[in-house]
Amino acid sequence: MIEQDTIRLLRECDAGVKMGVSSITEVMDHVRDPGLKDRLCGCQREHALLQRDIQKQLNRFHDKGKDPNPLAEGMSWMKTNAELLLKGSDQTIASLMTDGCNMGIKSLNRYLNEYQAADEHSKDVAKRLIHLEEKLTEDLRSYL
Repeated sequence: MIEQDTIRLLRECDAGVKMGVSSITEVMDHVRDPGLKDRLCGCQREHALLQRDIQKQLNRFHDKGKDPNPLAEGMSWMKTNAELLLKGSDQTIASLMTDGCNMGIKSLNRYLNEYQAADEHSKDVAKRLIHLEEKLTEDLRSYL
């Protein structure tokens, strides 16, 4: 049970961190404010570091991880591009990123509750990812 919950939690973290990196990449060319760009780049770097840690842990279990849900990814892409086309401002980007972070935080907390038997390291990884998302939402408030 511990190993199963550990793998499942790491998979969800893997999908979440990939979705985060993808979302930031999607908006980066539209960002005008240098401060916002720096915050997003920093968050993207932190996600990439965490992704390497997740992959290392998954490799221990001979697991390839999990990609984000294609439907969720497609919906996110459509919403992002539609909003950027209609009102492509830093405020729009901050709003989109905040919404995405909030969904990620909610999902990751649900997975932490669902996979309670996961080992402490994988729980720590999930908590670190939650913290990254919370920090980004806090950093983006001044752009809303």
